[in-house]
Amino acid sequence: MSVIRTLDLFAGAGGLSLGFEQADLGFEPVHAVEIDSAAARTYKRHFGCPVYDGPIEDLERFETADVILGGPPCQGFSPLGRDRDDTSRAQLNELWQHYLRAVHQVKPRAFVIENVPEFQKSAQFARLLELMETDPDLSRYGYAYGVLNAADYGVPQRRRRGIFVAVRDRAEVPWPPPPTHGPEAVSKTPYVTVRDAVADLPLTTARTEIEFVEGRQDLHIGRNARPTSLARYQAIPEGGNRFDLARNRPDLLPNCWANKPTGTTDVMGRLWWDRPSVTIRTEFFKPEKGRYLHPVADRPITHREAARLQSFPDTFEFEGKKIEVARQIGNAVPPRLAQALARHLKSLL
Repeated sequence: MSVIRTLDLFAGAGGLSLGFEQADLGFEPVHAVEIDSAAARTYKRHFGCPVYDGPIEDLERFETADVILGGPPCQGFSPLGRDRDDTSRAQLNELWQHYLRAVHQVKPRAFVIENVPEFQKSAQFARLLELMETDPDLSRYGYAYGVLNAADYGVPQRRRRGIFVAVRDRAEVPWPPPPTHGPEAVSKTPYVTVRDAVADLPLTTARTEIEFVEGRQDLHIGRNARPTSLARYQAIPEGGNRFDLARNRPDLLPNCWANKPTGTTDVMGRLWWDRPSVTIRTEFFKPEKGRYLHPVADRPITHREAARLQSFPDTFEFEGKKIEVARQIGNAVPPRLAQALARHLKSLL
């Protein structure tokens, strides 16, 4: 099998590269760029290739590769970044242009851009499409794009991501990659659920810090919940949320929620056993941030459970402190989604 060299930009912990590796189709990382030092160490730990851990705008030359992968930072486009000031949003939004700088330099056989769905509705994306038609280098690439749900590709999580795929010297790029999973009524292979992903893990946790136990990284770590927090968790049933807390234990309802009787149904929410999870974000260990309570245990999901819901194997080890690891998990492209992209791309090369 011939080697297909990949360059991973804005690589994070390496979810995209891991999925391409797991596809076992010859994709091999030769270089990565990641400004977060802990994520860069994680990438290097697993893949062993050189990693540039500085600002991409300071990198003058990119490594030669057959395929460029990458997810430019999404905070400038995501609704979750709406509280940023205009200057920082603009700086984040412009980073995708350094991805195109790499494409111009490297001239890969193909490239893949991953981002939040909102990117594909932005002025920057409209500019990208314009360049794909008018720029002498980029116009050689056929392309396709759209929003994919990771659950449709075997990830135990409903996570919508905007994907753009371009292949050199190809008039058309078929889209989307064929889904592999779906509702039982329409698919031979049903969605992977929270139960499928984490039910074998203990309901209780033995430690609060990441440690190595018998040579393996233990990410099944908990928090020391205050009695008030524990009582709140106990008042919320499977699939419930802060509105159940208001009904069952109004005496425990924080004023900020009591004074806001409408709003998101995911805050202080409990997951369902037999559905894919909601989107795993970087603060999954804080139930006040979303639907991150375990389906039956009175606690938030652990780092290990979050990594599994992202489809990372237990053998994948992360570098950094627990908040840094949580950020890497929540920001990652689910490797199982990346596998589907790898298979689709290989069929086009």
